[in-house]
Amino acid sequence: SAVKMNSSIRIGSLSLPAGRVLPNALVKSNKTNYSSRPTTRLVRHLPRAVEAESIENSTPSPNVEGVDSTATEPELEYVQPKDLQNTLVTNWKLLWALPWRRFASGSVLTIKLSGQIAEIPQGRFSSVVSLPELSLALRKAAVDPRIKGVCVKIDPLSCGWSKLQEIRRHMDHFKASGKYSIAYLERASEKEMYLASAFGEIYAPPSASVSLRGLSVKGTFLRGTLDKIGIEPEVRRIGNYKSAGDQLLREDMSEYQREQLSALLDDIYAEFVEGLAKARGKTCEEVEAIINEGIFDMERLKEVGMVDDLKYNDEVEDLLKERTDGKEDELRFVKYKKYKKVNPTAFGLPGNKGKKTIAIVRTSGAIVGGDGQNNVITADKVIAQLRSLKKNKKIAAVVLRVDSPGGDALASDLMWREIKKLGEEKPVIASMSDVAASGGYYMAMGCNKIVAEALTITGSIGVVTGKFCTADLAKKIGYASETISKGTYAEILNDARPFNTVEAELFDKAALHAYASFRDKAAESRGMSVERMQEVAQGRVWTGKAAAKIGLVDSIGGLSRAIRLAKEAAEISEDDKVAIREVSRSSASPIQLLTGRGATMQALLAMASLTFGGSASQSALSQVAQMVGAEAIGNSMLSVYDSNLVAGLRAGTCMAQLPDFQIVGSVECKEEGKEPSVNGFGAEEESIF
Repeated sequence: SAVKMNSSIRIGSLSLPAGRVLPNALVKSNKTNYSSRPTTRLVRHLPRAVEAESIENSTPSPNVEGVDSTATEPELEYVQPKDLQNTLVTNWKLLWALPWRRFASGSVLTIKLSGQIAEIPQGRFSSVVSLPELSLALRKAAVDPRIKGVCVKIDPLSCGWSKLQEIRRHMDHFKASGKYSIAYLERASEKEMYLASAFGEIYAPPSASVSLRGLSVKGTFLRGTLDKIGIEPEVRRIGNYKSAGDQLLREDMSEYQREQLSALLDDIYAEFVEGLAKARGKTCEEVEAIINEGIFDMERLKEVGMVDDLKYNDEVEDLLKERTDGKEDELRFVKYKKYKKVNPTAFGLPGNKGKKTIAIVRTSGAIVGGDGQNNVITADKVIAQLRSLKKNKKIAAVVLRVDSPGGDALASDLMWREIKKLGEEKPVIASMSDVAASGGYYMAMGCNKIVAEALTITGSIGVVTGKFCTADLAKKIGYASETISKGTYAEILNDARPFNTVEAELFDKAALHAYASFRDKAAESRGMSVERMQEVAQGRVWTGKAAAKIGLVDSIGGLSRAIRLAKEAAEISEDDKVAIREVSRSSASPIQLLTGRGATMQALLAMASLTFGGSASQSALSQVAQMVGAEAIGNSMLSVYDSNLVAGLRAGTCMAQLPDFQIVGSVECKEEGKEPSVNGFGAEEESIF
């Protein structure tokens, strides 16, 4: 059975005809059947449906009733160890620690952060810092009687702003223990300073390169390059703000893209200024004045209070010697690589033991169809994990951590379906990381409740699809092909010619159908009318803070808040202990680590594969690409996410993917393919730097 939608909804130049038939599954009320738990009731915490209004005469609504977006209570509460018996138990457990996990009491924990910060715990062969392992190390250090403080060297970072917010939250928790915290900077811009401001003290050498000049965002456009090499993109993107296709279709920024990127920039800049002002004891106006002054002299930066003092690394070491319990001229320290292996059970931290368990499933990377490799999300792997947790009676609730710009629309839908089915048995709470947009939001909207950081990039409810016509390129390089077919649409993906009228009409209808399906499921999942969802969809990207105001997100916070909501939804008493179980782990092999991630090569090969798929044509296109600037195509104009988009379009796949953009400071991390050292501050065992 089905119901009929009488109103016509326009999407750009296309329209959803009046009287379109929608399945009942997309418009029925949110009723959840927990047949396997007849004595337990789960409250879904979804916003109520909003009365439909005219799309043309309305603006995005403020936060709807039921959305917990204004929660202000501390997410991580530090509890001072009081019980003498607990202290003795901790010391007894530490006494029997494995020899390679022991270190001298009265030490400082030293950490080096640079480049990427992974969302998923890393394997034994990886040297990449992961957010969950770093967060746990800081929580352990806060109550570890052997640790007197923490000192972190922050090099240029290439992670998103949301991960920085989570680390800042854990640093606030650590500082509540009364232990000292020091950040050391040599090369830094806005992201590094934003993180460093969460520490009690900030030091930098007199010759440091610390740049505070503001934030910027840019879009990249390939149309001019494609024209030169003879490739005609025939791309359909549904939604005025779905600018993923603009990278291939345009040579400049559309007004819709300019509008949404400007809004993102405003939100992130405001949060950056406010965070810096609060941490450094200044007003937002004072911080903005410092930024606009364009300070390059470190003495001036010290004068305005952005750093506490100017010290070289050896001087910081001397400072730490005075604060540790070593002998004269001895610095006691333990490096992160060693300390992260310390068993947290020794400290009685929450989440180690409990009658019931909350599982954390982490998903990170572009969403791809098929099997895929590391650093991507595949439906088969995620669905297998969810089904296993569904059968496990010890699992009371699941937190789905999402860090993805989207990708394959079919894979996104399959995972959404499995998440909804799991939610019928036990609560599933989404926790958004740096980005959970398009296909990433598709996954999150299947959960009972969504938690996002204020600076999470989310939304982008829209699709992009199309193909590439390579007739001109084939002519330039002397490549020829002929196709014999049966069926009206048999050659719809033939890259040797453009769409004809009939094929173009079918492609438009298929793209609109995919968008309507995404939008309607989002409306049903969020308890909104389709008309209201249409206002905030159309491919538009939002920060988590803005998304909470329009009902796309329920609560602002990090993983700890999501765990708390999962516990409440599972009707576990606040006093009852629960075990937290991480079920995801990266499986990078030693060979992959030796050869590197190769983002540039992946991007260039993806660009080559969009033509004919054969090795000969790839080689020919690679030569053409070199003539027009392979360095530009490989390194800046085509990211790994773009290569996923290009590969999907070449296969005629409907893509639910975020456009490629990054809001950065005045100094960017240029070591994207290089994994950071985490063996303390440096590679040499003799020095912490």
